[in-house]
Amino acid sequence: MPGIFLFLLAACSGTQFIYNRLGTILPWYVDDYVELTGVQERQLDEALQPFLSWHRQRELPQYVALLDKLDTSLDQPLRPAAVSALYSDLELAWLRLEQVSLEWLLDLGDELSTEQVQELLAYLQERQAEYEEEYLARSEEEYREDSYESFSDSLADYLGKLSREQRARLQQGNAALERSDAVWLQERATWLDRLAVIMERQPGWQQQIRDAVARRGETVSPRYQRVYQHNLDVIFNIVAEVLNSRTERQDRHLRAKLGRLKKDLQVLIAQGANTPTRTG
Repeated sequence: MPGIFLFLLAACSGTQFIYNRLGTILPWYVDDYVELTGVQERQLDEALQPFLSWHRQRELPQYVALLDKLDTSLDQPLRPAAVSALYSDLELAWLRLEQVSLEWLLDLGDELSTEQVQELLAYLQERQAEYEEEYLARSEEEYREDSYESFSDSLADYLGKLSREQRARLQQGNAALERSDAVWLQERATWLDRLAVIMERQPGWQQQIRDAVARRGETVSPRYQRVYQHNLDVIFNIVAEVLNSRTERQDRHLRAKLGRLKKDLQVLIAQGANTPTRTG
């Protein structure tokens, strides 16, 4: 799945710096998909403010609670089920973010011209073709190298330098993963086809989008569900094993990183404490 928002922020060099500029970054990001008019840009700016206020006041405190939960869980050996539970919490946070942000995107979508909608769909199809060219052309060896590098870099970011034994365990887990790029791209292509029909914007199209997003997990293929769940189970086991094998130095590195993120989030919460919110 796309990266969870909490860890997207955590990966940034400066959480407060990035977060405080989301109101500038998000319109620019949307403008990558379709060229907006001045009126549409102002509409998007206005919609973003209550959204960001909602996220700062309602969601960030829940992120802090998750960090506290994770920090406490590190005091004893982790089981894969505990890693799975943390993942579920983060997934729920992402879904709440997706649900609220969808509303202002639908409002914006109602204002797009037919030409802009076609521009949007063409951009998404172009990205699909680029993904297919980039990912499907990889050999099995290249795929394993890429997935191992991504996994090891993510863990090293939180633990510091990994030991030889930890890297060996990652290699074993990486070999147990089922290749997922083809099934992911097929599901993405199916979703884009469905979106193209809905974006003809017949009466009731906004609710069709809401329903399609809400039921997305129910409409993916059984093969995708199997590969996705298998890989999650492998990852949960690896993460638990590597965290349980961490050295005292790695433990200090991990807790210090989590502490810095928690402090950044608490500052952001305090900054938004007196900001009115109309979302959610």
